[in-house]
Amino acid sequence: MGVHLHDADPLPKATAMGVDAVQFFLGDPQDWKAPTFPGGRAPDQVRAEFAAADVTPYVHAPYLVNVASPNNRIRIPSRKILEQQLGAAASIGAAALIVHGGHVTAGTDPAEGYDSWRKAIERIERPLPMLIENTAGGDGAMARSLDNIARLWEAIADGGGDDVGFCLDTCHANSAGQDLVGIVDRIKAITGRIDLVHCNNSRDEFDSGRDRHAGLNSGTIDPAVIVSVIQAAGAPVICETPDPIADVRWLRTQLNW
Repeated sequence: MGVHLHDADPLPKATAMGVDAVQFFLGDPQDWKAPTFPGGRAPDQVRAEFAAADVTPYVHAPYLVNVASPNNRIRIPSRKILEQQLGAAASIGAAALIVHGGHVTAGTDPAEGYDSWRKAIERIERPLPMLIENTAGGDGAMARSLDNIARLWEAIADGGGDDVGFCLDTCHANSAGQDLVGIVDRIKAITGRIDLVHCNNSRDEFDSGRDRHAGLNSGTIDPAVIVSVIQAAGAPVICETPDPIADVRWLRTQLNW
């Protein structure tokens, strides 16, 4: 169980928090620059420090990545930075790289986006697990509804992506109009797996389409339902909430972890 931190050097804070895992970006999540490493240190040193601290690192790909885009100026750089991020995350011993499913623009057949994912899976080298995360909104989203996710997983299979995993975000699912009761079984029926849970409440109502995280006890989702999702998933958990360590402490009391 761990937290997402926006720190450029997240390990000291994660260690002070006493968490088992930490998720972070390798650089600015809003630009196309090549990955950078925590504290400017060499990858081998970063790997050794995480191992010594017994903290598992997870890396989140930049928000700009959209391999489904019909725009070559977005899709092609997205593939490039995604491959760079995968390589960099592997070099520091990360457990996985998490990436959003992306979207096509209005008026574009979603089939184009799924086919772009198939090509990306065929062409991008993956030296560590890549986890695709469900998204909260967008009519052209590749991973919003269960039907979207099913089409995406067909494309991934066609591209030879049996090793590609899934990250379930509870806020995103709720905002996308997916009932969290029984969501784990419904997702696993499509993907066969849930590798990570982003454990977040939502500031907005069910099916709002908005991605605004809230603390586990202060959002619109029943906290007991979120706990039941974690129990059913049986996967590692990352809190991406305003006060993630407070939520980790609360979850530990609920789950006896």
